[in-house]
Amino acid sequence: MNLVQKKLQIDRILTAVFCSITLFSTVTVTNPVYAEASASPVTDPLLRAMQQELDREKALLLPGMQRPYFIEYRLDDITSYEAVANYGALTREEANHQRVIRVTVRIGDYAVDSSSSRGDGTVELAPTDDNPLALQYSLWTATDTAYKNALRAYSAKQAALKQYQSTQAQPDFAQVKPVVQVFPLVTLDLDRKEWKQRIVEASGLYASDPEVRSFAQYVQYATASVRAIALNRYLVNTEGTMVRQGYTGYNGGISVGGQAADGMRLSRDNGTVATTAKELESASAFRKRVIDDLKSFDELRNAPVVSADDYHGPVLFSGDAVADVFNRLFVPNVEADRPEMGTTARTTGTYSSSYKSRVLPDTMSVTDDPLQTKFNGKGLLGAYVIDDEGVPAQSVDIVVNGKLENFLIGRVPVKDFASSNGHGRAAPAQAPHSRSGVVLIKTSQPQSKDELNKRLLAMAKEEGKDVYAVETLGGELLPRLLYRVHPDGTRQLVRGAVFDELDNRSLRSGIVAVGNDPYVSNSLGAFPQTTIAPSMLFDEIGVKRATVEQQKLPYYPPPALPGK
Repeated sequence: MNLVQKKLQIDRILTAVFCSITLFSTVTVTNPVYAEASASPVTDPLLRAMQQELDREKALLLPGMQRPYFIEYRLDDITSYEAVANYGALTREEANHQRVIRVTVRIGDYAVDSSSSRGDGTVELAPTDDNPLALQYSLWTATDTAYKNALRAYSAKQAALKQYQSTQAQPDFAQVKPVVQVFPLVTLDLDRKEWKQRIVEASGLYASDPEVRSFAQYVQYATASVRAIALNRYLVNTEGTMVRQGYTGYNGGISVGGQAADGMRLSRDNGTVATTAKELESASAFRKRVIDDLKSFDELRNAPVVSADDYHGPVLFSGDAVADVFNRLFVPNVEADRPEMGTTARTTGTYSSSYKSRVLPDTMSVTDDPLQTKFNGKGLLGAYVIDDEGVPAQSVDIVVNGKLENFLIGRVPVKDFASSNGHGRAAPAQAPHSRSGVVLIKTSQPQSKDELNKRLLAMAKEEGKDVYAVETLGGELLPRLLYRVHPDGTRQLVRGAVFDELDNRSLRSGIVAVGNDPYVSNSLGAFPQTTIAPSMLFDEIGVKRATVEQQKLPYYPPPALPGK
């Protein structure tokens, strides 16, 4: 196999890996019982082979060449399963097992090295059995490539730094103490036969259940799925760190949709999450979820389009919706990604110059605590003990009484933050970056759901107009379930709306009340994260009609259902 073919094969494997992971919109992590490794020899053949090859590479003499000051091996062992059913029939079933290694080599020293803000390293396929020699060969070829790349990158970086008047203020890499911990391996545990039967039945309920059969002709797709993932991660580096840890997640998902009479596309998509397969919804609860989603779709289909007149006023967001808002507007801006060379900015993002400034109302605080494994009895996906750079996790008070006091930091320092606070996170086979774990949004003045609704109605009466409440959001913070709330308290579902002026200024100055009803939002995109958010009342958000394309309805009717 030549190098081009090998690269294409790696790209295909990585695409499959990322697809299998990003399909989990909401998945929960299994937090194993953590136990520090004993002083006894390592028994895991993968860890032993990685450490042996690392020791061999360190001992190599490189005449006339600058030696690496840091080498890291990371292996991701990923097992995934997915079954999908449409229209009452199984349409896809896939089980995958991949191992991918990432080798990072740094030339120079902790102050200035060969790294870049985009991340460094070489990706290589790893054998899926436990053959130590095959793994060592994969590590050897990847190390050779990573070393050559680092030499070129270091020379280019030295030349680039000469273009700037001032020297680099922050070191390129923070020093940390080595960590040695080996956690139990995680595995999938799912009754595949039972779940296949469950999703097949669920995807066909639109045509078989008497509660929803009357509008089955308007359902253009009905999909049910079950997905599971187990990832065991191995990490060794030349500082002496050796870690093995993992997580598992399970998701039973529902997606139904179609078009309104005017051609507007509508959908209801949600899912159930669990730390183990046994904690997924029962068959009866899963069935009820499908029926409820189908009814909700029919209500949307018959709902009026939001008024063409632009609205600016109060909007009450549920905890579910608030979590989406913070995940888009707040969390990425406190994850301290280092800017490109030559800039004086602290980080990238909206909050690059907001350190010690107010970014939320003074009654609100935000903490990221990856060490918190449960909240109100629910497992937290973003929890971890050691981050993906081998640094113990820490609880970080990001916002205190409205002021931004900290950023989430990995091992790449930024201005005013010279050391990692245990938030270096990495997607499979990718370089680590500063990312969140378990974000908890709190208020010193929580109000009950009834109190929030009363305040919303009081604002409606004061302004003499209808106001809005949103239950769920879709991509790009588009409202999925949006209700027009009349001053008398009655609600009307509307469709076809978008929010205007929902931005970081709204978070800073527009939140007037916060609920006591925290909602746990677990998500697994590139890596697991959790945001816990209560409902919030904003005093000035724009709501207007979306300019979406109204597509033509199907030219032909759907097939006739049996018995109709």
